[in-house]
Amino acid sequence: MTTLFDPIQLGAIHAKNRILMSPLTRGRGTRDHVPTPVMAEYYAQRASAGLIISEATGISREGLGWPYAPGIWSQEQVEAWQPITKAVHDKGGKIIVQLWHMGRMVHSSVTGQQPVSSSPTSAPAPLHTYDGKQDPEQARALTKADITRILGEYEVAARNAIAAGFDGVQIHAANGYLIDEFLRDGTNHREDEYGGSPENRIRLLREVAERVIATIGAERTSVRLSPNGDTQGCIDSAPETVFVPAARMLNDLGIGFLELREPGPDGTFGKTDQPKLHGPIREVFRNPLVLNQDYTREEAIETVAGGVADAIAFGRKFIANPDLTRRLAEDLPLQSDDIKTWYSRGDEGYIDYPFYNES
Repeated sequence: MTTLFDPIQLGAIHAKNRILMSPLTRGRGTRDHVPTPVMAEYYAQRASAGLIISEATGISREGLGWPYAPGIWSQEQVEAWQPITKAVHDKGGKIIVQLWHMGRMVHSSVTGQQPVSSSPTSAPAPLHTYDGKQDPEQARALTKADITRILGEYEVAARNAIAAGFDGVQIHAANGYLIDEFLRDGTNHREDEYGGSPENRIRLLREVAERVIATIGAERTSVRLSPNGDTQGCIDSAPETVFVPAARMLNDLGIGFLELREPGPDGTFGKTDQPKLHGPIREVFRNPLVLNQDYTREEAIETVAGGVADAIAFGRKFIANPDLTRRLAEDLPLQSDDIKTWYSRGDEGYIDYPFYNES
C-alpha cells in the first residue's frame, strides 16, 4: 500500500516523500521584487518536504502587484534566486518556482500600469499596496498582441527558472489570477477565440503550458488549478465543463503533475458548496495528482493510501512547522502560526519557528 511517506516521481523530479510544500506568499523580497538572503534559510529549513513549490513569483512587472514579492524576469532576480535553490539542494531538497501573473489583482501604484485581465472587470475587494490596502481599478482586456507578449514572458521566466537552479516550474492557473480569469465564465466575457466556449477559455492555459514545455520540457512543468468555488471574485457557473477538459488537455501535453486547491463548505481559507472535482479530473489526468486545502494528517494519509491522490500539498502548516514532514511522520504536535507575521518584513514568524527537538 502506498503511503504519504513513500517517494514519488513527479515528472523529472524524484521526491523523497509525498508531502509537498504549497506556495506561500510571504513578502520578504525587496521593493524591486528581488529575492533576499533570508529566503535561503527559510526554504532550506523546509527541505525535508518531498518538493517545495516556491511562493508565487512574478513573470513581469505588469503581473506582479504584491508588495515585496519576488520576480524572475531579470538577471538580478535570477542571481538572487541561485543561493536559495542551492541552499535547498544542499539540504537534500527539491524546489520548483510558481510562475505568477496576477491579472486584475494588482494596483497601478505597485506595477506602474493599469491592471489587465480577460475582460474589463475589477477585483472584488481592496488590494495590497505599499501604502496599505487600496480600492481596485478596472482592468483592461488583453489584446491578442498582449497575449503574444505574455507568452514570451512565460518563456523567459521558465528559462530563467532553470538558470536560477530550480528543478522545474509550476504555472499558476488558480486563485483568481490571470489564467484563472480566462478559465471562468464569471470573469471571461470575451467574444473572440479566448472566450465563450470552455474550449476557448482553456486556450490561454494551453498556450502558456505549450510555451513553457517547449522551453524546459513537459517533465519539468506542472500546473495549479482551483476548480471549485469563488476565489477572489472569480467563479464559474459550471466548473466541471471547463476544468475537466483543461485537465485532459494537460494530460495530453504530458506535464509532470497537476495540483488542485479545493476548498470545501467548512474551509478555513475560503468556503464553497461547489463540489470538489478531483474525482472526475482523476479519470482524465493520468500523471501524479496532488491535492491541497485543509488536509489533516489522517486525511492526507488516507487520501494517498486510497489512491484518490498521489501526494498532498500543505501550506499554512509549513509556516510554523519547518519540520512538518517529521511531525507528520511521527505524529508529533503541530505549532500554530501567527497571522500577523505572514506578510511582515522581518525574521519574526519567518525563520524563527523552532524544530521539534528545540520546542
